[in-house]
Amino acid sequence: MKTDTQLQSDVIAELKWEPSINAEQIGVEVKDGIVTLAGHVDSYAEKIGAERAAMRVSGVKALAVEMDVKLPGFSSRNDSDIARSVDNVLQWTTYLPKDTVKIKVEGGLVTLSGEVDWEYQRQAAVGAVRYLMGVKGVNDELIIKPKASAPVVKADIEAALKRRAQKDANEISVTAHGTDVTLSGKVHSWSERELATHTAWGSPGVRSVVDNITLTY
Repeated sequence: MKTDTQLQSDVIAELKWEPSINAEQIGVEVKDGIVTLAGHVDSYAEKIGAERAAMRVSGVKALAVEMDVKLPGFSSRNDSDIARSVDNVLQWTTYLPKDTVKIKVEGGLVTLSGEVDWEYQRQAAVGAVRYLMGVKGVNDELIIKPKASAPVVKADIEAALKRRAQKDANEISVTAHGTDVTLSGKVHSWSERELATHTAWGSPGVRSVVDNITLTY
């Protein structure tokens, strides 16, 4: 198991290796395997990139984010301009039925609300907005319409896990109450944990996923 000093060094190296991030603006602290990122970044996309880079590092137990977005002058836009850009990009996103997503922008923070049929549609909407100039954050209030019964959801998730992660499938327990799913058990890396939660979200009608999976090194 890595020491906190080793883990800090690895996270800093990963941030420097990621070309979309200005690592010099981000401070890294580690205590008991919990990583804290602090500092200022020039865009919301850069903030997300830093979070993902840190989570890629083996040994990270949890991530605390204390970074804020400070847009450079040329990136500043008023809320009306941002709202028009968000509306345009969502209209061009083929995964989304027309007029299913409602938009609110306040101080550069974009809030998306409404109902979609699938988790991938929710991700497509948030992903399309995340990289627009002037956006400081995205508040996701999109709701997935319920479609499947609990036994069907549970069976779909368990079958998919066995197809895609045979090694850890037998160590993951799936509990479904209506369209709310809880995952528990043990996996050996963050990537395997993400695969399990991604698989759960991929089942039609799932509205929430509680991730109680623990990491074993």
